[in-house]
Amino acid sequence: MYDSDLSDEEWQLIAHHFEPRDNRGAAPAHPKRTIVNAILYLNKTGAQWRMLPKEFPPWQTVYDHYSNWNRRGVWEAALDALNARHREKNGRAPTPSYGIIDSQSAKTVSCSEQRGIDGGKKIKGRKRHIVVDTLGHLIEVVIHAANIHDTVGGCDVLRGARNKCPTLKAFSGDAGYRGTAVKFVENTLGLQLHISERITDTFAVLPMRWVVERTFAWLGNYRRLSKDYEILASTAANMVRIAMLRLMVAKCVPD
Repeated sequence: MYDSDLSDEEWQLIAHHFEPRDNRGAAPAHPKRTIVNAILYLNKTGAQWRMLPKEFPPWQTVYDHYSNWNRRGVWEAALDALNARHREKNGRAPTPSYGIIDSQSAKTVSCSEQRGIDGGKKIKGRKRHIVVDTLGHLIEVVIHAANIHDTVGGCDVLRGARNKCPTLKAFSGDAGYRGTAVKFVENTLGLQLHISERITDTFAVLPMRWVVERTFAWLGNYRRLSKDYEILASTAANMVRIAMLRLMVAKCVPD
C-alpha cells in the first residue's frame, strides 16, 4: 500500500524473527507482516500512533506488538542478522573488525527521560551515539542526555559494540573523543581508538569519518527521527534500529 511496505522478497528475509515458531493457539487476527509494515510506516512518515491509517490494524494492536518486540530484542536481532548477510554479500566477514563512532544531538519532547542541553549545538534533548562498521552498518546505538560529553558518553556505546562484536580490533572517532574515551578503550577494552583530526581549518573529508556521517544522513530520511519523540531512551534507540532495518532489508534482497 505504501512505499515503506516490505516486498515479498524483503519480508522473507526477516519473517522468522517476527512470526511464531509453532502453530499452537488461535490464528492471529492480523498478519505479522501487516503490523511490521505499520511500524515501518510510522517510522518513515513520523505519524503518531493514533494517526495510523485505517488500512493497518488498530493502533493499540500495532503498539502492543511493537512494545513486545522491543522488550524481546527482536529489532536488534533482525538488524544484526541483516548486517551479517549484507557483509557476506559484499565479500566481507560476517562481523566487523573496525568500528567508527559519532553522535548526533536531537531535540526531545517535554516529558522525555534523560534530557540535557548540548551547549555547543544549543540543543535541549538527547544524543544518539552510534558505532558503525566500514560499510555504514549500525553495530550499536545508545541514547543519553545531550549534556554528557562525547568522550564520556561514548564509553557505553563502545563497550556495547565490543560485547556484540568480539572481532572488533580498533575504533575511529573525531577529536571530541580524546581523553576519557581513548583511555577507556585502551585500558578496559584492550583496543585502540584512532582520533581523526583536521589537518587545516578548511573543510575536508576525514578518512573513515565520512562513513558514519553517511549513516546519519541515511537516518535523516526517516521523519520519526527528525526529533526524538520517544519518552524512553531505550525506545528511541529501537526507532534508530527500525530505520536501519528498513534500509538493510532492501540492500539484502538478492539481485
